[in-house]
Amino acid sequence: MKKLNNLISEKPFIILGGTLIIGLLLGWLLFGGSGATSGSDVAITEEHVHKEGSTYTCSMHPQIRQDESGSCPICGMDLIPIEKDDSEGIDPDAVVLSASAMKIAEVETTVIEKRVPYKEVVLSGKVKSDERRITELTAQFPGRIEKLNVNFTGQEVRKGQVLATIYSPELVSAQKELLEAIKYKESNAEFYKAARTKLELWLFTDAQIDEIENSGKVEHNSKILSPVSGTVTRRNIAQGNHVIEGMSMFQIIDLNHLWVEFDAYESDIPWIKRDVEAEVSIKSVPGKLFKSKVSFIDPVLNEKTRTTIVRVELVNKSGVLKPGMFAQASVKSMLSGNKEAVLVPKSAVLWTGKKAVVYIKEDNGTTNAFQYREIILGEDSGSWYVVIEGLHEGEEVVTHGAFKIDAAAQLNGSQSMMNPEGSRQSSGGHAGMDIGGDDTGNEEMKMDDTKTEFVLMEVDSKFKAQFSDVVKAYLSLKDDFVVTDSKKVASGAKSVQKTMSNVKMELLKGDAHLMWMDMMKIINSNVDKIIKSSNIEDQRLAFSDLSDEMYQVVKSFNITGLNIYYQFCPMAKDNTGAYWLSLNSEIRNPYFGDKMLKCGEIIETLE
Repeated sequence: MKKLNNLISEKPFIILGGTLIIGLLLGWLLFGGSGATSGSDVAITEEHVHKEGSTYTCSMHPQIRQDESGSCPICGMDLIPIEKDDSEGIDPDAVVLSASAMKIAEVETTVIEKRVPYKEVVLSGKVKSDERRITELTAQFPGRIEKLNVNFTGQEVRKGQVLATIYSPELVSAQKELLEAIKYKESNAEFYKAARTKLELWLFTDAQIDEIENSGKVEHNSKILSPVSGTVTRRNIAQGNHVIEGMSMFQIIDLNHLWVEFDAYESDIPWIKRDVEAEVSIKSVPGKLFKSKVSFIDPVLNEKTRTTIVRVELVNKSGVLKPGMFAQASVKSMLSGNKEAVLVPKSAVLWTGKKAVVYIKEDNGTTNAFQYREIILGEDSGSWYVVIEGLHEGEEVVTHGAFKIDAAAQLNGSQSMMNPEGSRQSSGGHAGMDIGGDDTGNEEMKMDDTKTEFVLMEVDSKFKAQFSDVVKAYLSLKDDFVVTDSKKVASGAKSVQKTMSNVKMELLKGDAHLMWMDMMKIINSNVDKIIKSSNIEDQRLAFSDLSDEMYQVVKSFNITGLNIYYQFCPMAKDNTGAYWLSLNSEIRNPYFGDKMLKCGEIIETLE
């Protein structure tokens, strides 16, 4: 009985223990049997997988790819593993961006289409007289001007209007011959006809000749009639003047019909054809468009200006247009043949020297990748370029954010404008850096040993002020290079030369004096090269050397208070790179001008 009571009292503990054992058994069956490991085992397994089968990237800079974990070479953040399947089918040299990275970079793309190239060409020119409507009225016989009816240039005349009266002994004799020939009109018709023809050749009208015949009298003072209607633009005689045969008396121009002649640049000629519609605007007649067609294209190119003349004809019944007025014309045209061609937006094209580059979007459904590609361009079609080779209809090109993608490609060692051949670095380091390692396995970044060392010199404040004026002249010269005008550049270099002559060498002592002598020679030599050269590219080469020396002087002599920027373009000097100083933080490239105005970066701020 006692044993039974003890058994009953211990029953709850037995039940609890049994339940616990059953629970452990079920847990082992559900989780242990499915291959689960401990937390430490999971960590070890994941680490092993990452080392063996993953590529690492930066969450903020997805263009960084390397085979081992570590820190991002751009921002220093820890790299995270990505699945290799994300880039399946994507060129390994392509730049891969996440959706967030694309949004930050403001990347926009456009699908390439085939269409007929169309362009609007804007031409500048002047209103001119129609050369076919210019009449030069010359004296047909010698005589004396008895009366002048046209007293000033600009006077309007009508056809048949009396311009002047003239006395001429030869004309009197000719009239007498006619009156004598009338007597033999029937018997000697040839004699009569010859006498009448002589007066006709002297520009007498049939009415004037008939009047002489009917009156039977000789007119001693004969009338000079206007052969056309128009405006007297030149008067070479005055009342009482004697004139000789062939002398110019009046010039009369019909200004109801005018020409407008425009200068078309060599690059625009393929887009301009005869009979193409043109809209002409005259600066002195604002708000009004004159519609016409191209009537003439000069077959000869002006070798000095590299332009040819394009002519449009206008009707000027109201007289509002006058020769000499400035005009502009908008000519809308298509290329010869009007055939469809592959076109690419101008905003998609990056220029590296003479090469044109675009970035093509490759999409495998999960990853946004962009591939570097060089293309060959044809004619300029307004906001587009005609593509001769390198692009196909249906491909997607980057039209906004291409510079940022190219910068990412450079950092990643992929194909880029700086590195067309591509030399992808698994470590994700910067292009141009040598990534090495010692025998301990610790990776070390080895920079190029060409970094400039500056020896700071103590110099007189007056010297600093004088050289600051040189810097100001240099900054103005830099802006002249942006405009790409060799004459303006040479003029700007003369200003630098003038301010350099005001820098007093005697203000420097000792080593500073000796250093300045060497610097001064380099500065003056390159300024002289710029002044003497008429080739903008040769001037730019000298400007590069000048810029290097200007920066050296500013740093070595500690010229402060300038608040300027030291900037760099990697593609200048045949892709070897060149520097310059600028007053503005905005990049305005002096080595390419409008071709690559925004190409470059700020290296240092000089305050």
